[in-house]
Amino acid sequence: MILNKKLLFLFLFFLISACSSIPKNTADGCSIFSERYLWYKHSKKTEQKWGTPIYIQLAIIKMESDFDWLAKPKRQKIFKVIPYKRPSSSFGYSQAVKGTWRQYKKETGNTLATRTRFKDSVDFIGWYTNKTEKILKISKKDAFRQYLAYHEGWGNYKNYKNNQKVIILAKKVEEQASKYKKQLKRCQKKLNRNKYIIF
Repeated sequence: MILNKKLLFLFLFFLISACSSIPKNTADGCSIFSERYLWYKHSKKTEQKWGTPIYIQLAIIKMESDFDWLAKPKRQKIFKVIPYKRPSSSFGYSQAVKGTWRQYKKETGNTLATRTRFKDSVDFIGWYTNKTEKILKISKKDAFRQYLAYHEGWGNYKNYKNNQKVIILAKKVEEQASKYKKQLKRCQKKLNRNKYIIF
């Protein structure tokens, strides 16, 4: 009985580790989905549900957390040495803050959603970019402006021109989205054929 419990614990440990580890090449969409095929399923479902292209979803996650499920902002330091509080409550793949995550769960009814689950994170990005399109009239295919709104928030988006750092980040997201788009054209037919893998 004790041996069975130990084996079960080890199995669950390795399963969680395998599902949550960072893909080897996060700059290549085909490589990501070859390692994490269920991620493709979740991203595709988000695209179908919200209309947010897969390459935009990946580019935002790449910039926000580089696919680290436990990513958090670095702690601020007092006198450049003593660790202090984090600058925000951003967490997980999407780096969603607590307040916006609560809003997402309330509006979608996805009450069990967690920021450390890829499935919920891409659905959050789909929900957010969809609201951005409605509120700010920004196309869900516009990686540059969608990221500006994602980073700055809907209310502060109009002030982005005063923030050169976020403009640089948004350009990087735009470039990465373009790369993911080209990469996925090479492998998407193959990914779509793998229907035997369920959600």
